[in-house]
Amino acid sequence: MNSTIDTLLNHRSIRQFTSEAIGPEQLDTVLKAGLAASSSSLLQVVSVIRVTDPDKRARLAEFAGHQSYVASAAEFLVFCIDYQRHVELNPNVQADFTELTLIGAVDAGIMAQNCLVAAESMGLGGVYIGGLRNRAAEVDELLGLPQHCAVLFGMCLGHPAQDPDLKPRLPLEVIVHQNHYHPLDKQAVAHYDETMHTYYQQRSSNNKQSGWSEQVTAKLSGESRPHILGYLNSKGLAKR
Repeated sequence: MNSTIDTLLNHRSIRQFTSEAIGPEQLDTVLKAGLAASSSSLLQVVSVIRVTDPDKRARLAEFAGHQSYVASAAEFLVFCIDYQRHVELNPNVQADFTELTLIGAVDAGIMAQNCLVAAESMGLGGVYIGGLRNRAAEVDELLGLPQHCAVLFGMCLGHPAQDPDLKPRLPLEVIVHQNHYHPLDKQAVAHYDETMHTYYQQRSSNNKQSGWSEQVTAKLSGESRPHILGYLNSKGLAKR
């Protein structure tokens, strides 16, 4: 074990922050850690919008589903797929392939995770905000994103004002397959359901009464932001 592993294994999403600012050097280090992340073919198709305007923060908190910490966190970063710079360099760039959209989403996730791990290693905390995609077009307009640039998610960063318990994850034997895809171990999932049920019971702020499998299958049985494909297409992405 080392400090890097300790940081990774002790990740918790932080949604309550103190009023303390993040110093410029700390933020610079967080962002440089993000820039150091792997990039497919060195395409570097991610842009980050640092939002400091209080009015825009308030609007983004609303767009994300009234998540107040979007407005109150010391820093709020918005990660975007961005092929605009490439199109400006050469108008023959064909950014509308779905593969390129996937590359942008993957690279943004890798970059953002580097940022978050760097922040956590310095005693900061954060949480991803996928809720921005609830009203992606409005977020896009608010941030003035150009044609070939699309919003993916946000990230709150700040000094933690809470110390939540670690949220249990599925066991490795359910996630990791060897040489070929293995049938689902439903007994292992049932045990995990019990673990999650206990975890939720111990959280006074949580009213969830079911296990993991019931929750996620119920969520996946309904629509999941069906407007997203149209939004991406409107930005010249994921068309073919």
